[in-house]
Amino acid sequence: MRIYLTGAGGFIGSYIVRALLGAGHTVRCLLRNTSAAALPDDPRVERVTGDVTRPDSLRKTMTGCEAVIHLVGIIDEKPSKGITFGAIHDSGTRNVVEEARGEGIRTFILMSANGADANANSGYQRTKWAAEQHVCKAGFDHWTIFRPSIVFGDPGPNNVEFASRLLKQLIRPFPVLPVFGDGMYRLQPVAVEDVASAFVQALTNPGAAGKIYCVGGPDKIAYRDVLDVIARGAGLAPRPKLPQPLWMIRAVVKAAGGILPISSDQLEMLVGGNVCDNGRFTRDFDVSGRRFTADSLSYLRR
Repeated sequence: MRIYLTGAGGFIGSYIVRALLGAGHTVRCLLRNTSAAALPDDPRVERVTGDVTRPDSLRKTMTGCEAVIHLVGIIDEKPSKGITFGAIHDSGTRNVVEEARGEGIRTFILMSANGADANANSGYQRTKWAAEQHVCKAGFDHWTIFRPSIVFGDPGPNNVEFASRLLKQLIRPFPVLPVFGDGMYRLQPVAVEDVASAFVQALTNPGAAGKIYCVGGPDKIAYRDVLDVIARGAGLAPRPKLPQPLWMIRAVVKAAGGILPISSDQLEMLVGGNVCDNGRFTRDFDVSGRRFTADSLSYLRR
């Protein structure tokens, strides 16, 4: 199949490109700058220029494609540049869906997020839910939505994922780690290889049609323990931790206005936990169930 892929230059997108090629597909990658992304040197990788927030830039870029995998999303907003959750997740997905329908594409696979809901506490999760609605209501013959928890894996030289980000911004700089609240809220990290594999399988798995999957790994781990696993993965001893009252942290993050490396949305999603029932995901897809361990994070030592 010829697959139209948005977000190919990102962390998860780079793995999906390789997984698609491994399954024998051709990949047409939508990029804002076709020379910026490091993509495999393979004749089956095509590049087109466009921006999901500009529907005119998408015109005819999907011609000849049989399916769309839509990954584009952001975790940090830059309102002054027009980069907001609403513009990217909601309007951007609507634009991609409308172009796909106009081209007669019948298969659409969407990257959403765990906790996506119309009434979620965070704008990130509310706009991810809005993106889902565009896909569900579009009339595709075959659509599948994935809601991943935290995704881990080697990001390579040009990307970053949550473990490498925490290592760089928190664990390495601080001899004592500030922890929001008691740090017992749980995360369910899932390996990027499993996420990429499921996306590719969903293209041709009739049992995945019309379904929304929670995507999490086999372990539900308290945030405090996640920090220790990351430290060990980087070859460091776990750091002492200093709990910080949530009321104080919320006030500081709100007052900082984007100066800190965590936003109010990200804080609320973190302390709210990020776990789910992944039973249907592991039943319907052939994935490894790789665990979140120090050995799995050895890439942090590079």
